[in-house]
Amino acid sequence: MTTSLHIQSTDAEFTQDLGRTIGEQASAGDVILLTGELGAGKTCLTQGIALGLGVEGYVRSPTFVLMTRHKGRLTLHHVDLYRISSPAEAWDLGLDEQLFGEGVCVIEWADRATELFPTDCLWIDLDYGQDAYSREITLEPGTDMENSRFKKLLDLLAQKAPFS
Repeated sequence: MTTSLHIQSTDAEFTQDLGRTIGEQASAGDVILLTGELGAGKTCLTQGIALGLGVEGYVRSPTFVLMTRHKGRLTLHHVDLYRISSPAEAWDLGLDEQLFGEGVCVIEWADRATELFPTDCLWIDLDYGQDAYSREITLEPGTDMENSRFKKLLDLLAQKAPFS
């Protein structure tokens, strides 16, 4: 049975700190899939992941270029599928090289091509909270929680902060 972790983020700084923790714990080959409405914090979370990976410089959404690469402790492959029209179009971008490479792959708008991803990914859904700054964040491993490579991360996050 898969277990989700629900987190209430109070602001962008909290969301970025959550991402930093994810980046600090990331391993080569990790695939992190982000979903949520426009402006819900997917890029903000990715910026935190980049910080946790030791990426220097500003990480922006690759909406118009579709894919960027950033060097850190591990290479961050940052993909944005917002502008694609089909999963086949995403695959034609060379997505397999990022998904099965040695770095960490973070994909925004992953719900536009769900069938392309390996089963052992970390799905993170971001949604608006009760005010303009808060977010409801749900983390869920793509496979059985006990067998997931992300179990340690979710256990750490559950202990680290006042999550709901």
